[in-house]
Formats: sequence, C-alpha cells, structure tokens
Amino acid sequence: MEIKDMQKAVDDWISQFEEGYWNPQSMTLRLTEEIGELAREVNHLYGQKPKKPEEPEGDLAMEMADILFIIVCFANSLNIDLEEAFKAMMEKYRLRDSNRWTRKTE
Repeated sequence: MEIKDMQKAVDDWISQFEEGYWNPQSMTLRLTEEIGELAREVNHLYGQKPKKPEEPEGDLAMEMADILFIIVCFANSLNIDLEEAFKAMMEKYRLRDSNRWTRKTE
C-alpha cells in the first residue's frame, strides 16, 4: 500500500464519524500515548524490564501501525501530503547526511 492509499483509507474510515479528526493537540497527545506503548513493548522485549507473568504478549508491529495511523490522521487533518513530505525529507537526509556514516563495501 502506498502512502497516498493509506491516507485515503484513513480518511474514508474517519469520514464516517460526525466527530471527524481530532484537533492537533489531542492527536499530539494520542501520538505520545502510542509511542509510550511502543516503548513499553521494546523495553519488555529488549530492555531490562521483563513483563509480569500475567501480562499479555505484546506486538511491536501493531504498536508501530498504531503510530502510523495517528501520523496519517494528523497529516490528513492538516491537509499534508505525506508522500510529498516523505520525498522531501529523504532528499534532506541524502544531502545532509550522505557522508556522515561509513558506507558498506561489498
């Protein structure tokens, strides 16, 4: 699925509700909440805080997808084309960071 398809799928889903998109402050807080959930799962899997035996198994992919959903909602609400924004961001990294790290030699 391309980014524009994600943005359309999210918009189609959100558009069926009277409430529509949340305001930017609420989405920022929701994004922070979801990042916290991802951090908790990473800490359980790779950090020094194991899960309690009664805690359910987490899913890193779903936590990342939750973050992606909120990012898409946020972009849609502000009429941001994430595909164009992503292309511009990659160009910024290509120009700024092309010599920052050691390239692999094959």
